[in-house]
Amino acid sequence: MPSRRCIAWALVAMALAGLLAAPVAAVTWRQAVRQRPGWFQSDEGRRVVANVIAYQLPCGGWDKNIDMAARLDDAARAALAERTDEGTIDNGATVEQLRFLARAIAAAGDADKAPAAAASFQRGLDYLLEAQYDNGGWPMYYPLRPRGYYSHIHFNDDGMANVLNLLADIAEGRPGFDFVDAAGRQRAAAALARGIECILKCQVVVDGQRTAWCAQHDEHTLAPAKARTYELPSLSGQESVAVVRVLMRIQEPTPEIIAAVNDAVAWLERVKITGQRIEWVRNEDGVDRIVVDDPQASPLWARFYEIGTNRPMFVGRDGVVRDRLADIERERRVHYAYLGAWPAELLAEDYPAWRQRIDPPRPSDEPAIGAQ
Repeated sequence: MPSRRCIAWALVAMALAGLLAAPVAAVTWRQAVRQRPGWFQSDEGRRVVANVIAYQLPCGGWDKNIDMAARLDDAARAALAERTDEGTIDNGATVEQLRFLARAIAAAGDADKAPAAAASFQRGLDYLLEAQYDNGGWPMYYPLRPRGYYSHIHFNDDGMANVLNLLADIAEGRPGFDFVDAAGRQRAAAALARGIECILKCQVVVDGQRTAWCAQHDEHTLAPAKARTYELPSLSGQESVAVVRVLMRIQEPTPEIIAAVNDAVAWLERVKITGQRIEWVRNEDGVDRIVVDDPQASPLWARFYEIGTNRPMFVGRDGVVRDRLADIERERRVHYAYLGAWPAELLAEDYPAWRQRIDPPRPSDEPAIGAQ
């Protein structure tokens, strides 16, 4: 008769066998984009890659805010094939799918071993290059929508910065993008150069001094532009951070790029808000976000600053500029980030490291004391 220990180990083995035989739970899109290379060769990985390809629009781009890892039945796939929507770079869309496909191709070994993913990637890259304006900017949606703010140059939520970082990775032949041929890298480099020129031209100048960028700029005049009712022409304490980082990754920055970065960083230093912190509370109306005085708090920055005065702007759905977060409706306070620490790491770490890279300490021309 087997001992209790043998029986126990047998039960453990049976349980493990059951776990190993059970189907792997479906991942979400947020989880899928963080998977390791080996996952792409699993049935689940192949399924999600096929989903991403199915979600690609006829224009070559993708739509936003979709869980592209969710299971699709035949009816859903048929419906996707009938869409004629515009693609977008808003909320990370299109760039995120292209990076995902690039990882799938790299995991396969090369483009020849993942032909469907490679073809989809090429269509997506062609889409981004076609969507670029002659002035170097990108709209939120392409093909262009006939009305509204969607055709403005889209810095909002780091849309254009995301595109330029992807193009830089391709142009530089970064790991994971070596499947892109020389012609593709050259096209990416040319588009990147035009994008950098657009950034430099869009930087807002006040009284002869370069400052920062608006979340969106007019596609014709390059002036700061309005989007939704609570997104007025202004200087952005959030979007400007990603724009500066794009400029800082240029390996051999021109004097114009160096000046743009230095002046933007100086502006971010000038407009930081000290002595206040954000706190989440619950009251009779539900969850709320409030500003609390705190002399020890780390600096904050406003999402919007008034051009010319650097006054923080808090704007609700009525479009009226107010001076305090508490003065706009709770719905906006809770669901939109008007204050944040977005530039903190840039100012404390990234910018000093960049300065060190472009202007390293030089040995003194004077001989050291005591030197012969």
